[in-house]
Amino acid sequence: MTTTPRWRTLTQHHLFWPVAVLVVLLLINVPFTPDFFSIRMTDGHLYGSLVSIVLFGSPLILVAVGMTLVIATGGIDLSVGAVVAITGALTCSYISDRSDQDALAGVFLAMGIGLVAAIVCGLWNGFLVARMGIQPIIATLIIMVAGRGVAQLITDGEIITINSEPYKLIGGGYWLTLPFSIFVVAAVVAVTVALTRRTALGLLVESVGGNAEASRLVGIRSRRIKIMVYVFCALCAGIAGLMISSNTSAADGNNAGLWIELDAILAVVIGGTSLLGGRFSIGGTVVGALVIQTLTTTIYTIGVPTQTNLVFKAAVVIVVCLLQSPKFRAKVFGARFGTGAGTKGGGKPSSTPTDTASSTAAAPKMEVS
Repeated sequence: MTTTPRWRTLTQHHLFWPVAVLVVLLLINVPFTPDFFSIRMTDGHLYGSLVSIVLFGSPLILVAVGMTLVIATGGIDLSVGAVVAITGALTCSYISDRSDQDALAGVFLAMGIGLVAAIVCGLWNGFLVARMGIQPIIATLIIMVAGRGVAQLITDGEIITINSEPYKLIGGGYWLTLPFSIFVVAAVVAVTVALTRRTALGLLVESVGGNAEASRLVGIRSRRIKIMVYVFCALCAGIAGLMISSNTSAADGNNAGLWIELDAILAVVIGGTSLLGGRFSIGGTVVGALVIQTLTTTIYTIGVPTQTNLVFKAAVVIVVCLLQSPKFRAKVFGARFGTGAGTKGGGKPSSTPTDTASSTAAAPKMEVS
């Protein structure tokens, strides 16, 4: 019986290449910023490039986590950027009309209004996809286009500025020396992992993404699952909208969350989740989002010209996706590097297609019984 070398098992883990690229991107910054990895304490708050990457990447992580579940069902959500704008516009508009912008009751009510609007957008997307049978890319494109206009109608085409210390805590405040947004993201990720990996919900989502019709025939309410993930994705986008508008103390219906949906999709793909649906990885998505944010930081650090930074960004994303391809690695590095890719956490080899199908089919039986 032959044993797989430890280093080869490590390289076959589904998070190895995204993490490796993340580390390389971080190291690239050192020659340009020698104190890149230094973290200092100022006025009781931690500051540093690493803290800033997580801080500014928090909205993207939230949107990408919601996008992961949508993609796992075989769908896509292009409306998250517009939902970010709508949530921020409604919240800041309500706060700006208050005589006391620091009143907690008014701030919480404003946040509730914004998040309810996000949930309504998610319900609309889910209804069009699950009930009306419209292709996800078309169904979500409606709010992507119209939602941005709604956000500008709410703000009257202007940038609404506010001065609310309680609201600023969400995206620009600190708690226990760290940015408060980090705790929000950690809570959302922890709840998502608990619901999808500690309950049957994750298997149900994967089974719907694998074959929605077969899942429906064995008793899974696939339509409800789809509606649920679109609502969750919109809710995550709504929280991200609160963060973005809170960090700037302003709502910009035109630019808030602009193209964040594309970065979120890239983060999900970099994290190892297939756009065809089925198995997904929340941890991989978080790493993918950090790769995107670190790449953005690196572009500015090394002085890439503004007119070419998008090309540079696309080139790095292509490299990451190629490194994740078993066929590409087999051709470039040899067959030993191309086998066993896509393993799950713990370094164990991933199941074969037959095993995947059987595990996916097991979820419906458990749920029905």
